[in-house]
Amino acid sequence: MGLQLLRVWVLLLLFGLVVIVGGGGATVGDFNIWPMPESVTNGHSRLYLAPDFQLITEGTNYSDASGILKDAFTTMIRLIHMDHVLDANISAFHPPLILKVLQVLIFSPNDQLQYGVDESYKLLVPSPYKPDFAQLEARTVYGALHGLQTFSQLCRFNFDARVIEILMVPWTIIDKPRFSYRGLLIDTSRHYQPLPMIKKVIDSMVYVKLNVLHWHIVDTQSFPLEIPSYPKLWDGAYSYSERYTFADAAEIVSYAQRRGINVLAEIDVPGHALSWGRGYPSLWPSKNCQQPLDVSNEFTFKVIDGILSDFSKIFKFKFVHLGGDEVDTSCWTSTPRIINWLKKHGMNESEAYQYFVLRAQKIALSHGYEIVNWEETFNNFGGKLSRKTVVHNWLGDGVAEKVVAAGLRCIVSNQDNWYLDHLDTTWQQFYMNEPLTNITNTEQQKLVIGGEVCMWGETIDGSDIEQTIWPRAAAAAERLWTTYDKLAKDPKRVTRRLAHFRCLLNQRGVAAAPLAGPGRGAPQEPGSCYSQ
Repeated sequence: MGLQLLRVWVLLLLFGLVVIVGGGGATVGDFNIWPMPESVTNGHSRLYLAPDFQLITEGTNYSDASGILKDAFTTMIRLIHMDHVLDANISAFHPPLILKVLQVLIFSPNDQLQYGVDESYKLLVPSPYKPDFAQLEARTVYGALHGLQTFSQLCRFNFDARVIEILMVPWTIIDKPRFSYRGLLIDTSRHYQPLPMIKKVIDSMVYVKLNVLHWHIVDTQSFPLEIPSYPKLWDGAYSYSERYTFADAAEIVSYAQRRGINVLAEIDVPGHALSWGRGYPSLWPSKNCQQPLDVSNEFTFKVIDGILSDFSKIFKFKFVHLGGDEVDTSCWTSTPRIINWLKKHGMNESEAYQYFVLRAQKIALSHGYEIVNWEETFNNFGGKLSRKTVVHNWLGDGVAEKVVAAGLRCIVSNQDNWYLDHLDTTWQQFYMNEPLTNITNTEQQKLVIGGEVCMWGETIDGSDIEQTIWPRAAAAAERLWTTYDKLAKDPKRVTRRLAHFRCLLNQRGVAAAPLAGPGRGAPQEPGSCYSQ
């Protein structure tokens, strides 16, 4: 085997002078991979992909009975080709320069997707043992999916030879995520998002290795999802057509899972729930004062139980999001029936808010979920929250350190830096937002499970969601994936690489906006994609 390895290196030296850049020497500006892997070595040679470049899994422990790996490989090939016509006479190329096979070795037979699944991978281009092979190793199929995405970014179309080429070989890439939770929120209540657009957003999340789609399904404005246990709830949809069937939701979950993405479903209670009462008016405190949900009505909690029971059949992620933010209790204190209930139970409105949140948590726990709540619940009664609560920070700085000091887990989405609907927040701010700011205790750092960028839907629909998300979400994605020591300390150092990735998104059919200017901006003048 040592002699075979020597032959491979001799061939590479003959046909392209190998120069290795060690893991310590490769920096965040050296090449166009996004997000930056944990460890990279590369050379100065090149290889060409055979027209019939194929996948083999000989020697793997993973059967791929569900076709996750096969489908991902087929998608990768389509992305690499970018609809170009590959009409090169490959037989004219010297055989040692042709890459014919990607061998994927997956060590776990299990393809169940859950929080904390191993997402690491190792990519060798070419294999040190077979010069016409690339080799991808991963503990799980989901690590292999990330490796395929990285491999796709090594490839480009050669306009002279009309073939796909890989520059800077040999590559050795060893990679794993910094945080286990790397999320993007979409909001289908403020504006309905068509199912093909949701799937397109999921596809683009894959390109930057985000792994949680936080689906803020319902809110004050509309309730578009079918709930079999309470079929009138989706009477709160904007229109007959702007709805998701229960089967639609199951399909979104399956589509995401096959791409390594969990779906975090949210119902935001007790506030943000006016739309619930359009089908069931008794959920309102009164006809003229319609939210928060009626804390005094047992039917309110039966509906929540029914929703979460239905959720448990399709939303298989470990967590469910119960909201709990921005609760204005004035409808409770101005409705005589609820005033009497509060007096009977010896509660004021703040205590009723706590009662509601904690009771909703118990219902979620009874259905096997752990809970995510917005930070107001912690700020008001953090000591009473279930220890299975993850506190979702959004209001500002300093909350995460208080949450983890209290022994609870935290997701960071501080609105000043990671809210995509804030169009004046630059990609540089997204990149530099550090979830572990002021958290120095290593055990407390582990309680920050990750972060999430939020695409609230007040001013976006299917016409502008992509250019509002991208490329700023990609900047945050590198912060969440890449080991801290590999992150740029000055965003200027990654501008060229992010611009290249933004153009790659465009080439893949994703309407990513230019880096220059505010979020959702348009090109300011004629010019190359790479300079905008």
